[in-house]
Amino acid sequence: MATASLRIDLDAVLANWRALDAMTSAATETGAVVKANSYGLGAAQVARMLARHGVRKFFVAATEEGAAVRQALGEGPEIFVFSGHMAGDTEMVGDLALTPMLNSVEQVTRHLEALPGAPFGVQLDTGMNRLGMEAAEWQAVAPMVLGAGPKLIMSHLACSDEPAHPMNAQQLAAFRAMTDGMDVPRSLSATGGILLGPDYHFDVTRPGIGLYGGLPFTEAQSVATLSLPVVQIRDVPAGETVGYSNTWTAPRDSRIATVAAGYADGLTRRLSSVATLYHGATPCPLVGRVSMDLITVDVTDLTEVPRSLDILAPHQGIEALAELTGTIGYEILTSLGARYQRHYAGGQA
Repeated sequence: MATASLRIDLDAVLANWRALDAMTSAATETGAVVKANSYGLGAAQVARMLARHGVRKFFVAATEEGAAVRQALGEGPEIFVFSGHMAGDTEMVGDLALTPMLNSVEQVTRHLEALPGAPFGVQLDTGMNRLGMEAAEWQAVAPMVLGAGPKLIMSHLACSDEPAHPMNAQQLAAFRAMTDGMDVPRSLSATGGILLGPDYHFDVTRPGIGLYGGLPFTEAQSVATLSLPVVQIRDVPAGETVGYSNTWTAPRDSRIATVAAGYADGLTRRLSSVATLYHGATPCPLVGRVSMDLITVDVTDLTEVPRSLDILAPHQGIEALAELTGTIGYEILTSLGARYQRHYAGGQA
């Protein structure tokens, strides 16, 4: 069975990065979040391309991700690890010059004792109640930590995709109360925070989803095209059913394409009989159940036999596909399956 083709436009990633960078002043450095394998699109390829164009700060979720990005980039760029310095990570953190964002007194103790002099940052909790030290905890250790020379102090906004949400201003005030007067670079904003304006930019920003074509960056260029190969086409008379559980009955004599992708490739069953695929600009409805490896698509109205059909394309981006199933573009991207053949275009220095 043929495998699907996932085309990643590195020129679009770069254009999105440049657009977000242009929203901040020259005093603010724009990094890049490449966690979860650059949201499923290939951290090594994305990070190398951005580094060639001057990006010097990269952010990942876990130490193992940092190791992969370091292997791709070599020495030089900073790689910050959101989960901090976990037990068992010491050798990898030290050998690869990763910068863990220390989230607790326990992590501070582990890092400063195990790797004295090695780079680190600090993550503070300003109300999201997820990662980072709360105000009282931070106040207790701040003199010691600041004396050890952190590279960055950061926090994370919970509601930045809703500009009018009062939580944004609350977290901004809390972050300032916890960090004002400290001679350390600060970072509060990912993509949504950048869009909130200069008050939220500080010294470093961390765009993620906006690089890859997702909301809340409405002006982002589309990055991913997903083409699914047609394995077989059959004629289905009116009244016959297609797929598991007989959920779709042909209302007319139809031509049905069996297409090589399914929920094992990140196409959730919630797309059953609601998604649309495209042959060029022509929409073709997905009919019947999404199964593990296959979907079925009504191609009756096409004038030619398709070799493939697109489910991510200029006519349907990640957010449009997400809306069909009540999720977000992040989940669509990070669910893209390992069986897809990833192809990269653009991004040349």
